[in-house]
Amino acid sequence: MSSSYSVARIRDAERQALAAGRRLMPLAGAAAARYAAARIRPGAVVLALAGPGNNGGDALEAAAGLRALGHDVRVLLPSGAQRLPADAARAYAGWLAAGGATWSELEPGFVPGLVIDGLFGIGLNRPLGAGWQALVDTVNAWNVPVLALDVPSGIDADTGEALGRPIRARWTLSFIGRARGLERPGPGRDACGVSEVDTLGVAIAPQA
Repeated sequence: MSSSYSVARIRDAERQALAAGRRLMPLAGAAAARYAAARIRPGAVVLALAGPGNNGGDALEAAAGLRALGHDVRVLLPSGAQRLPADAARAYAGWLAAGGATWSELEPGFVPGLVIDGLFGIGLNRPLGAGWQALVDTVNAWNVPVLALDVPSGIDADTGEALGRPIRARWTLSFIGRARGLERPGPGRDACGVSEVDTLGVAIAPQA
């Protein structure tokens, strides 16, 4: 693996890019869509898990990108769209405008062929609540390939410690830089599967 970074340094690089007028969420979503499209079995249904923050927005952008490529994509938005941050709300509006629909809960008996985990990313810093844990447990029980965006949900991105029972990903695609919790021996490294990075053209400044 290449160098890894603290959440603070990744967020600082993100803030600087956004202040310079870069729109990173569409880039992240497109990168995730390309990555997933190269790994989807023909005819497989994709389920994008969109959480309440910008990681959820990345998942929504990825869902739209995959739908545009002709894939059958469903979006699960467990906490609804009302409190999404601005960029994620735009991604949600784009998904709806493209003809996509969202679920607030899983349909009985539904099992996808691939899951995109955009529940929490690097933003999780407390144990998973009971409802989120139940969802993660369901996803893990499916035993289908999971692409986690930034960090598998249920992992502390800085320490790599488990904040509950985390998503078990086959691949983790990190944007801008890899969180250091994915490199340290422990639950984070165990949960992430193959760890890859797309910098989105954003450089993380060296430490002084």
